[in-house]
Amino acid sequence: MKVCRFVPPISGSASHLLPAPRLGVLTPDGSQVLDLTSLGVESLPALLNQPDCRLALDGYLQSALGRRIPLSMVTLLAPVDTQEVWAAGVTYLRSKSARMEESDFSATAYDRVYDAARPEIFFKSMPAKVSGPGGPIGIRSDARWNVPEPELVLVLNARGTVVGYSIGNDMSSRDIEGENLLYLPQAKMYKHACALGPFITVGVSEEEARAWTISIAIERAGATVFSGSTEVSKIKRGFDELSQWLFRSQEFPSGAMLLTGTGVVPPNEFTLAAGDVVRIRVTGIGELVNTVEVV
Repeated sequence: MKVCRFVPPISGSASHLLPAPRLGVLTPDGSQVLDLTSLGVESLPALLNQPDCRLALDGYLQSALGRRIPLSMVTLLAPVDTQEVWAAGVTYLRSKSARMEESDFSATAYDRVYDAARPEIFFKSMPAKVSGPGGPIGIRSDARWNVPEPELVLVLNARGTVVGYSIGNDMSSRDIEGENLLYLPQAKMYKHACALGPFITVGVSEEEARAWTISIAIERAGATVFSGSTEVSKIKRGFDELSQWLFRSQEFPSGAMLLTGTGVVPPNEFTLAAGDVVRIRVTGIGELVNTVEVV
């Protein structure tokens, strides 16, 4: 079952107006979006914080009420409302190796955190700064080595329960981070450094999600210049474990989004360029597509 945020089609007479984002759920055949906002569900946290989100969505879909719009006619937005976006790092063995390759100066720290009880968790983005499907992703103008990081996203409610999953792109300036660990915020948090979407898949257990595959393809001038894939099963830490660490000494009344690290790393000689198209696919969720621009 897939939840989305979207903008409905605009009629000719209202083309000068900016429509408000709405919340929806795909019909079972995936061809239409049931407008949950028309049924009184005003926000994503209001839906995800319900005692049983999947049961509530079943009820909406079985009802004859609510406007249904062809999926092909809506504009999908990032599936984040008022939730903060956080990220976990060094959760894959491949990610640890790549981060150690960035700099001898930082290698010991990454080696230690991979095996430590406490994971690496850092703030990634305010919700208003997240790019959605079809939106831009940025590479810093003062960086020389920029890469995408395709990741599974845990969608957490206010209680810290994993209620769904989405796709994330945790953009990274590897040369800046490699120069000094203290530069991590500059390497990870800048304009268009995070993309999420296109859907949140709910009603799926961790066991089912761990059977999914994450793949990425980067296109430049119509040709694929990098592609790769990994399995969600290779994430070292449990999903509840990551959630519990994030919620320690913290509270998130709207819930939170938590990226879970990357297991697909381009070769060291590769860097993104303006105009590149990045396609990230996670089985069970869909495909997130974004275009690179210099920021």
